[in-house]
Amino acid sequence: MSWINKISIVLAIIVAAVLPTIWPNPYYVHLMVIIGIYAILLLGLDIVVGYVGEVSLGHAALFGIGSYTAGVLHFQLAVPFLLAVPASIVVTAFFGALLALPALRVNGPYLAMVTLAFGTIIQILINEMTFLTNGPLGLSIRKPIWFGHQITGADYYYIVLAALVLTLFVVQRILKSHIGRAFEALHDSPIATDCMGVSVYGYKVYAFVLSAGIAGLAGSLFTYSEEYISPNTYNFELTILFLLAVIMGGRKTRIGPMLGAIIIVMLPNVLSDIELFRTISTGIAVFTVAYAVYAVTTRQGTVRQMLLPLLVTLVLAASGYFMENITEHRLTIFGVMILFVVYYLPNGIMGFLRRIVLKYRPQWIHRHEIVAELGDDAHVWSVPDHPVNASGYLLEAKNILMQFGGLKALNEVNLQITKGTVHGLIGPNGSGKSTMMNVLTGIYKPTAGKIEFNRKNITGASPSSIAAAGIARTFQNVQLFGEMTAIENVLVGLHHTYRHSLLDAVFHTPRCRKEKNAARLRAASLLHFVGLSDLANEEARNLPYGKQRLLEIARALALNPSLLLLDEPAAGLTAPDIKELIAMINKIREHGLTVILIEHHMDVVMSICDTVTVLDFGQKIAEGTAAEVQSDEKVIEAYLGGSVEAA
Repeated sequence: MSWINKISIVLAIIVAAVLPTIWPNPYYVHLMVIIGIYAILLLGLDIVVGYVGEVSLGHAALFGIGSYTAGVLHFQLAVPFLLAVPASIVVTAFFGALLALPALRVNGPYLAMVTLAFGTIIQILINEMTFLTNGPLGLSIRKPIWFGHQITGADYYYIVLAALVLTLFVVQRILKSHIGRAFEALHDSPIATDCMGVSVYGYKVYAFVLSAGIAGLAGSLFTYSEEYISPNTYNFELTILFLLAVIMGGRKTRIGPMLGAIIIVMLPNVLSDIELFRTISTGIAVFTVAYAVYAVTTRQGTVRQMLLPLLVTLVLAASGYFMENITEHRLTIFGVMILFVVYYLPNGIMGFLRRIVLKYRPQWIHRHEIVAELGDDAHVWSVPDHPVNASGYLLEAKNILMQFGGLKALNEVNLQITKGTVHGLIGPNGSGKSTMMNVLTGIYKPTAGKIEFNRKNITGASPSSIAAAGIARTFQNVQLFGEMTAIENVLVGLHHTYRHSLLDAVFHTPRCRKEKNAARLRAASLLHFVGLSDLANEEARNLPYGKQRLLEIARALALNPSLLLLDEPAAGLTAPDIKELIAMINKIREHGLTVILIEHHMDVVMSICDTVTVLDFGQKIAEGTAAEVQSDEKVIEAYLGGSVEAA
């Protein structure tokens, strides 16, 4: 973290600490307490929504579980505050795991429906379990008494502020560690993440448990703040409000959730005061006009793009001066404002501001630094000395059948890979090459057959376990983590080198620092190896296409594999890029790495492959040296659609 960020955080904490002296009114203090509690929950929700990319509609229920755990412990057993709050975190994290284990077997709208059902069930249970929760009557709780002093509303503000600062610290440390990179990688490409040795399902559960624990903390603090809780508080509307707050504030930022909390707490109050609404809406309109003029004059946007948001904000500001009573219209205005932010600011308010700041930041401010000296190519990685099997092959696929319904994408295919060679796998489009690649890396489980690697049967194993065994791959369609920098992409490939725990990451122990520095040194060396040192801090999605291909190879090499699978690496490359790729593959072979190469560029295949296997309609039709395969009648017929004589 840069010194600018550290100073900003310290100043923000100081400002927050003096707010109760500026606005001592108990009502305003209570609003600030609620903002702090919601901000804590949203920091946890952002892990699931912003980083992992899953939509959870069950966080109001998790919030309620944390709230009722503290309430029941206090009401039924007189458990003190300092024990009830940690208990709420643990209990809610447990329920988060219960929710995640079945829910994360599905994706998209199905996951949203499962989490929504979970929320409904929890609300019903809270309402019906009267022996424990007092049912619809709710629970009354008093603020804690410490050292004979009854905690007041102002005192409780500082308790919540301390909890918020602690949550910020913990979340920041986790998300800036290898755990956070794994979460972020899941959002961009689950398939690539799995093939980097990071269990997609395991880390999604991990994210849900962390997020639920934080929701439990927020819920327990809410209980003591309100001093009364009832089942109706934790309804579906609250879940939607939380989700909108993350979206409006901006995902993948620490400030975004806090800004979102301020919006969802303060906006209803703003819309209850006509004078305050007029002032704020006029300010928004002035800002929108200024930004629209700037965007059009600097060609950052067209008049057509700016027209609608400009009209909406002007009409919103003008409406305040025609309405005498805003209360009757506040739900409509609230909805319009939310739709406006969600539609025109898809990355949230912080995403919009960050885009402007990054564009005009001074050149000496860098998003990341490579805190490592580059090693020479000889020490980029060391190929594990995996033994060959009884037949003398590093990998052997026997009688592989891959059937999709009635279609046999692979039909009794045998493949033997000799250690230390470059083995080409070619064939016309639809011949089964990529299917074979997916079978070898665990993305597809073969219908029949056996795959043996390093004397072990890996048939049907998960992609993450196959990657851990020593098989790395690239993809036909580049599968980089676009929002992460080049060096962060490689660090995901080095995920297996981290052995420190979550607590090590939070407290930044010597073990954690040692492993982080070692990983960054190796990542920097790998980028140097593929010629991307100068682009280490550039987001992967901004790299030229040829450089993206090289970055994908560097990330695969980070797994320290003994077998590298390259799926059409020359696709879409220019002639100079193809020459660079051939040199790179030869360089990789010189380090002792075994390569399987799928490629349509015959000049690439013929120039570097020791053995070539040809597939056609899911069957192996030829195998041998490049020269032998090139003159094979079946191969010519498959590619040219005729016999040798006809050709």
